Amino acid sequence: MSISIRRPRVESMDRPLGLDTQRPRFSWLLESDVRGQVQTAYQLLVASSKEKLEQDAGDQWDSGKVETDQSVQVEYSGPALSSGRSYYWKVKIWDGEGTASAWSETGEWSMGLLDETEWKGQWIGRRVDEDSELPAGLYVRKEFTAASAVKRAMLYGTALGVYELHLNGSRVGEDYFAPGWTDYNVRTQYQTYDVTASIRQGANALGAIVGTGWYAGHVGMMGRRIYGTNPALLLQLELEFEDGTTRIIASDDSWTMSTGPLHYSDLLMGETFDARSAWPDWARPGFQEAGWMKAEALEPYTGKLVSQIDPPVRVTESLQAQKIWRTPRGTHLFDLGQNMVGWVALKVAGPAGTRIKVSHAEMLQDDNTLYTENLRRAVQEDIYILRGEGTETFEPHFTFHGFRYVEVEGLPSEPQPDTVIGRVVHSDTAPVGSLETSDPMVNQLISNIRWGQRGNYLSVPTDCPQRDERLGWTGDAQIFIRTASYNMDVARFFAKFMVDMTDFQSPEGAFPDVAPDANWFEFKQEHVEWFAPDNAGWGDAGVIIPWTLYLMYEDRRILETNYDAMKRWIAYLQANSNQLVRPDYANYGDWLSINADTPKDVLATAYFAYSTLLFSRIAEVLGHEEDARHYFELYGEISRAFVNAYVNPATGMIQGDTQTVYVLALYFGLLPEGLKALAVKRLEELIRSNGDHLSTGFLGVGYLLPTLTENGLDSLAYTLLHQDTFPSWLYSVKHGATTIWERWDGWTDTEGFQTPEMNSFNHYSLGSVGEWMYRYMAGIDVDPAQPGFKHILFQPHPGGKLSSVRASVESGYGLIESAWTLEPEGRFTLRVTVPVNTHATVMLPGQATGVPSEAEELGLADGSRAYRIGSGTYQFESKWMAPSLPVST
Repeated sequence: MSISIRRPRVESMDRPLGLDTQRPRFSWLLESDVRGQVQTAYQLLVASSKEKLEQDAGDQWDSGKVETDQSVQVEYSGPALSSGRSYYWKVKIWDGEGTASAWSETGEWSMGLLDETEWKGQWIGRRVDEDSELPAGLYVRKEFTAASAVKRAMLYGTALGVYELHLNGSRVGEDYFAPGWTDYNVRTQYQTYDVTASIRQGANALGAIVGTGWYAGHVGMMGRRIYGTNPALLLQLELEFEDGTTRIIASDDSWTMSTGPLHYSDLLMGETFDARSAWPDWARPGFQEAGWMKAEALEPYTGKLVSQIDPPVRVTESLQAQKIWRTPRGTHLFDLGQNMVGWVALKVAGPAGTRIKVSHAEMLQDDNTLYTENLRRAVQEDIYILRGEGTETFEPHFTFHGFRYVEVEGLPSEPQPDTVIGRVVHSDTAPVGSLETSDPMVNQLISNIRWGQRGNYLSVPTDCPQRDERLGWTGDAQIFIRTASYNMDVARFFAKFMVDMTDFQSPEGAFPDVAPDANWFEFKQEHVEWFAPDNAGWGDAGVIIPWTLYLMYEDRRILETNYDAMKRWIAYLQANSNQLVRPDYANYGDWLSINADTPKDVLATAYFAYSTLLFSRIAEVLGHEEDARHYFELYGEISRAFVNAYVNPATGMIQGDTQTVYVLALYFGLLPEGLKALAVKRLEELIRSNGDHLSTGFLGVGYLLPTLTENGLDSLAYTLLHQDTFPSWLYSVKHGATTIWERWDGWTDTEGFQTPEMNSFNHYSLGSVGEWMYRYMAGIDVDPAQPGFKHILFQPHPGGKLSSVRASVESGYGLIESAWTLEPEGRFTLRVTVPVNTHATVMLPGQATGVPSEAEELGLADGSRAYRIGSGTYQFESKWMAPSLPVST
């Protein structure tokens, strides 16, 4: 067989549970040892049972033979899907020779509760008033009997707060902080679990621990109880027995509840757990409920209940301490060697009542004490009180921290290597990219970027994981999303974040600065003297994020779903402009730039133009021809307004004269050809006169190196990449950073720590240089005309100190690889891998000296040469010498 199918997926997941879309999308990967192999047709079967599918009976949907090469995002087109049902599917394809493949393995998914009337339970919890203390962790339970053998058991759950499920003494699933953070006033996500294997015939016990979470605990800088006062739980267990009967066990006031060993728990403020009052068997049948009380039925929820979109938060790695030492204070310090997000598993033995405090920090002071001043009001401390029964292991339930260093106070004996284990926690976005160079410093930067993403993608793309903020800043999200998409599969993560953004889009059309909002908009209204009603580069995330998801994942639905919201944003910008020039009140601007004050109206007008340009492309993709034409013309008008308002026609100087104003004007295509050349020259001059250092902040930094490369300044881009004196990416690397810092000057060897009021050492925004490293350095890029890497653009840009680069990206079609080496005499070798059912264009630096026979030579408009190839692995060679660049003075 020349072609085979692997990894059939539904909505980008292997076997998803609880979908609530009536048009799920199917994707599959193809493998072949034949070069240039493609799919020419498919047939897809969906059945209501495995037995019918095995008989090739698509009783739910038989697509028939569809003549197409589409193998990702294929929409279901059968009859309406039923709530709570499981479905089974398989696909076969025809290759480029018209030969049919074997059927794929069987895929499976289940539907969620599609109608909210199907929720039969009540919200339960413990009613408290606004002046009363919230229960830190409320334990609830219910025993039930399964009279006969169970064929299928599906558990649906959610909470206003966060919850952890237990069934018959075991934890259900691997998820943490479910149901995730949303604007609970609008919607709450629910989770679906297949617990068939855990239900016993006879006695069973179902339980949950409910915490305050984002709903009632501390959120951001806004305090607590932002959304509500009473954490609540909603559960529904649907049992289908072998004899055909069914039964529903749902939460109501027949359940019992108790506060227990969780004496305090808060996402931002840590946790206290007293093991002496723990019940080892509380989630097993037959537990004696002495002291437990009847659960209270709370008010019905008025928002929407929706199936979880984004990947759940999970523990994805464990880290052992690299160094342990005893301090003069009698405590023990553990260095995990990596700034991370999550918590530690503490393993200890000691007398009952022993109190152990575990404190966390990203950095150490000069005197080897934890640097915690930057936490502001957050408290990264967990307290455990021992039960006194042998070796005990503790992990918190409903809190997380950002840290590298752990200080443990109160250990009864000397620590062992496994006394403290770091548990790395984040939304389980699968790794898809790898990148390695010949420069260890650059490799550490790549690692720092990836760890910064892991630490801050936790239900929402937070700005930081340690201080009392941890908000979903939209500006940070948009500047980094392309880098994020190369590192990990963030399609569903950002689909959910776009829901968070549109849930709080203003009636006038403004997208929020943070999402979910967490009262930030209300706070801004109360302090109008401090905050702008909208912010350039932040609100524009509402257009940039969907467009990027379309580019990287071929996701048309994200464009369709958010089309009206994006259109309202453009209308808002236009209505709040003066002759298409935006006002100068955008208070964030090019956040945390270095000695370079970019005028906020210049930046805002540039982003207004860029969002409009992207929206015109989105309209074109969706076939809205009139909108596409109108908004492209509007983009041209804004560009001309930008030039007239801010650009000196004689010198090309742009108002503000910062690196960022030139970067944005060039990258967003705002300048006519004559002025473009002047802007490139001035940008180069600014960098050179700054000692070959950057000055860009959050909004300029992501476009800096791409702009240099696209305008013939590769060598200067590499100079900035390799720079290791302040300010630069490698300055923090040289000083031991293992994540991206919030500020270029978070710590310097001359000034020490920056102001603790805003000094995170795990902030991903400045790591947006990762996009340039994948797209330009390694040379793996998408073609907007054939997105999702259907047509791959290989155009590596060698340079700097690098003699080799190796990169790969697992796309929706399969693994893409680009690996190049450069020898001292100028021999450049490029090895690329193209997945089945895609094709690629390869553009080589220098003069080609070795080209595979299968490569079709293409002549490009600029006179250069490129080569078209189909699937397979190929090697190219060329002669290329790095251009020299004057040394700065």
